[in-house]
Amino acid sequence: MTSADPHAVLGRTLLGLVAAATVAAAAYRADTLTIRGAAAATVVGGAAVAGGWDWGALLIAFFIASAGLSRMGHARKQRLAEAVVAKGGPRDAVQVLANGGAFAFCAVAYALERSPLWYAAGAGGLAAATADTWGTEVGMLSAATPRSIFTGRVVPAGTSGGITAAGTLASIAGALFIAIGARALGWPAAAGWSALIGGFAGATSDSMIGATLQSRRWCGTCQTATERAVHSCGTRTTAAGGLPWLGNDTVNLAATATGALIGLATALASGWVAV
Repeated sequence: MTSADPHAVLGRTLLGLVAAATVAAAAYRADTLTIRGAAAATVVGGAAVAGGWDWGALLIAFFIASAGLSRMGHARKQRLAEAVVAKGGPRDAVQVLANGGAFAFCAVAYALERSPLWYAAGAGGLAAATADTWGTEVGMLSAATPRSIFTGRVVPAGTSGGITAAGTLASIAGALFIAIGARALGWPAAAGWSALIGGFAGATSDSMIGATLQSRRWCGTCQTATERAVHSCGTRTTAAGGLPWLGNDTVNLAATATGALIGLATALASGWVAV
């Protein structure tokens, strides 16, 4: 374990902020991020580069691949999920921080104290975000009817905690994508395993929390379950279960934190403590 050169970290962070702002501006123009989402992405990107350009490259790989998947069948996904999901369209600042915050934290921690275990935690956190995003985007396009991961009952497309076989395979692929990316960037093998195991575990925890504890609401006019405070028909919905304060963004944050912690535990269990 070694301490970082503070001047090198500061200079790299400033360059990272410029690079992240450029990418975020392009994403805003492409209607992938809101203006506040772009600002949050700039901060997250700059924080990632503080850990090293390899950290920034892994984050960009996640963003580009996930944005591409979100564009696939966009009109159909929007139509299916419009009445269910609380948020749609470009990602806002809270969504960006919920998905990238754990990874950015690990990058900054690595920049300050270069323990290789931060590789494992960072890979697990980002892999969880990737696995969850890929599972959702691909699952929404699946012809199969989604079922609750907790009860097995049929649920509307877009419902938190709903899974399909295609979405589950996509989650595994997302975690594997980060694992391969980490190895390609020279990260240790244990970080790759941390990404694969922590990523899938984090995405699974997202589904479990979404199916059990996440806030659920009911539209009395349409007689249908939803996650929206105001339904697509214009009716203000009523609480129908779960914890009122626990929305999808908080669940995503919990999932990425879970991925990071399990990634770290995976590295420790393997006996890996140094490069």
